[in-house]
Amino acid sequence: MKFQEIKPHSHLAPFIDAYWEITCSEEAPSVLKVMPDGCIDIMINLGAEFRAEYANLTLRNGKGYLGGAIKYFQEAITSQETHLAGIRFKPAAFSHFYNFSSLHETTDHILELAADLIPEPGSVLKNARAAFDAFFHKKLRLPGRSLLPVIQTVRECRGNISVCKLAEQHCTTVKQLQRSFQYHVGLSPKEFTNIVRYRSAQQLIQARHPVKKLSEIAFECGYADQAHLSREIRKYTGLTPTAL
Repeated sequence: MKFQEIKPHSHLAPFIDAYWEITCSEEAPSVLKVMPDGCIDIMINLGAEFRAEYANLTLRNGKGYLGGAIKYFQEAITSQETHLAGIRFKPAAFSHFYNFSSLHETTDHILELAADLIPEPGSVLKNARAAFDAFFHKKLRLPGRSLLPVIQTVRECRGNISVCKLAEQHCTTVKQLQRSFQYHVGLSPKEFTNIVRYRSAQQLIQARHPVKKLSEIAFECGYADQAHLSREIRKYTGLTPTAL
């Protein structure tokens, strides 16, 4: 299986994390593991039918799908005919391109999109980056209020911040923050900060362990103890910290 990422045009970079493409040339099936990152994805199936078991949905050729934020790691099986292309939006950035009732409705789900909501599959197959850049450049809009500054604060704190403190820093209430996260991200503020914190811990483990002890990394990332860190890592990745 081959997974490739392409960065979008600089004008779109504040809102789109990456364009991506998955192909598989091996005859034997491969396991595709997807881990929570707080992002929303649009996927276009350019190959054979692809079964997403966790969403109980088959992605059909030439169709586009919206993949909501996920709370736990998910797995899918790729085959030799698998060919998926997609767009990974940064957390809370989806609403800069689309109107949607609430992204909370998409959490842990995949929904089929109307043809006019995605680039023409043939153009994506020919040149994915050019097709995506052109399509989303036209769709980009700047809402009156954006949750992106709040997301940036969570990232700067590496997820180690309470919801109350986050609301206070951005001059809002906890209830309003809850509503905004459910609408623009699909997760609660606590769920999102936990995901950002685990990803920060994962990076530290991969970069510093075993030179730095897991207990030290747990303390640095704001976990109660090493056991707490291990539970969170297993929840989001399906692995123990030492297996990352």
